[in-house]
Amino acid sequence: MIKKRNGLLMVLLLVTLIMLSASNVSAQDEAGATQEDQNKMFLILGCALAISIAGISAAIGLSLAGSAAVAVTAEKPNLFGKVLVLSVLPMTQAVYGLLTAILLMLGAGLLGGTARTDMMNPVIGTAAIWIGLIVGLTGVSAINQGMVASSSISAVGRNPDVAARGIIFTVQTETIAIFGLLAGILLMTGLGLL
Repeated sequence: MIKKRNGLLMVLLLVTLIMLSASNVSAQDEAGATQEDQNKMFLILGCALAISIAGISAAIGLSLAGSAAVAVTAEKPNLFGKVLVLSVLPMTQAVYGLLTAILLMLGAGLLGGTARTDMMNPVIGTAAIWIGLIVGLTGVSAINQGMVASSSISAVGRNPDVAARGIIFTVQTETIAIFGLLAGILLMTGLGLL
């Protein structure tokens, strides 16, 4: 039930962002906005998608793992270090979303300097949205990573010697987000943003 509600929430957020951006583009077309302005707006939307989807997912994953960590350390405070490592692993997907947003902004010259690519190219804005979606949606793996981390934390509470195995199982889920980040970086490179 929680998964369905969270999935629905993400879809609604995505649809809302796209609708808001579409209405802004229509307004900018009427106001005589340039292709560069439209691309920047789409690029900002791509940044928002990358960090918001991955960030929300990471927060859910962190809450799942953190709940288990609190329970274990309440009974066995000496296991704090081992469960801390497991409980923070779902946060990395938010870092991937943030990194993607920063790289997109740098490539477009939004953080100072000049754009590294031709911002008049109509492909750049749309591509930035897709890059943000790739990284954001693969970042949803943080939720499942939080579930695996929670189980690993519980196992460490019963047998502290399984901590390393728990980390390995927890990191496996993150591989999907790494693939998404890699695809995003390769696309940015191919488009001349990096």
